[in-house]
Amino acid sequence: MISNSEMIRIRRQMQRRIRDVVAERRRARMMEAHHTDLTGESTETDTPLTSTV
Repeated sequence: MISNSEMIRIRRQMQRRIRDVVAERRRARMMEAHHTDLTGESTETDTPLTSTV
C-alpha cells in the first residue's frame, strides 16, 4: 500500500513531467512557426500535435 505522502509525491512528479512535455511541444511549434516565417516553407505533419491546457 502506498502512503499518502508518497501518493502526493508521485502525483506531483507526474504533473511536472506532463508540464515539461507540454512546454517542449509548445517550443517545437513556436520554432516551426518561426522557421516557416523565415523561409516561407510549410512544415506540416500528417498528425499535428494539439494540446489544451
